[in-house]
Amino acid sequence: MNLLTLFYFFVFIFGAVVGSFLNVVSLRYNTGQPIVGGRSKCLNCAKKLKWRELIPIASFIFLRGKCSVCKSKISWQYFIVEMITGLVFLLVYNYYFQIFNEFSFHFPLSTLYFLIIFSLLIIIAIYDYHHQIIPDLFVWVFNGLAFCGLFRILDFNNLNLFRISNFEFRIFDWNNLLAGFVLFAFFASLWAISKGKWMGFGDAKLALGIGWLLGMGKGVMAITLSFWIGAIVGVFLLFMAKKRYNMGSNIAFGPFMILGTFIAFFWGDKIINFVFR
Repeated sequence: MNLLTLFYFFVFIFGAVVGSFLNVVSLRYNTGQPIVGGRSKCLNCAKKLKWRELIPIASFIFLRGKCSVCKSKISWQYFIVEMITGLVFLLVYNYYFQIFNEFSFHFPLSTLYFLIIFSLLIIIAIYDYHHQIIPDLFVWVFNGLAFCGLFRILDFNNLNLFRISNFEFRIFDWNNLLAGFVLFAFFASLWAISKGKWMGFGDAKLALGIGWLLGMGKGVMAITLSFWIGAIVGVFLLFMAKKRYNMGSNIAFGPFMILGTFIAFFWGDKIINFVFR
């Protein structure tokens, strides 16, 4: 248990470090600033940050969310994204490496694949939240990786060091391919009927990859959850932030789609079994 806890701790820290980088990517993309390279600095006083001010999660806590020089508030986004990325990395790690069950041969490749997938989704969520637009670069990279996931030369889900069961030869997942096009068509129709007022076309492109990633059942669950969560958050903002939001305010829908995707991916099977039990 101590060794397993240590592994989890390092995975979480690694995720938090990646989350810090995802913050930089999402904030600097399309601004003309270099994404890789260039010293980080305070957005208010332009003071260049020292290494001890760049430690994920810890620096925000020790600095109490304020710049050490001008005392201006540091956005909670940095802390939240680093925490969420660390937790997502833990979930992916635990999903593909259940130490008390089995050790899968495809663990390293599958884990890396989904860490990249979810990192892209986090970037998309942050960027869409700030700009209410889903950047083509990241959504098409995500779609490309999700499409590559449809090619399953060998299904290793039940192949481990101790036993081999239900070994299946499968080249392509046609069901997930269809799911992507169905979800894309749904959002594209909403975009076309409303002429972009209800939904952006970027949401349709994002739905394409979500369908390819999750399949029909979990894909529909992810979209359904995104509408439910979006409605709850919308009502909450109308009551709690009346000065900033009203019935005519636009709210980015991409983050809700991505949150629904996370829930469906990690807990979709349990939710489906509970509903139809």
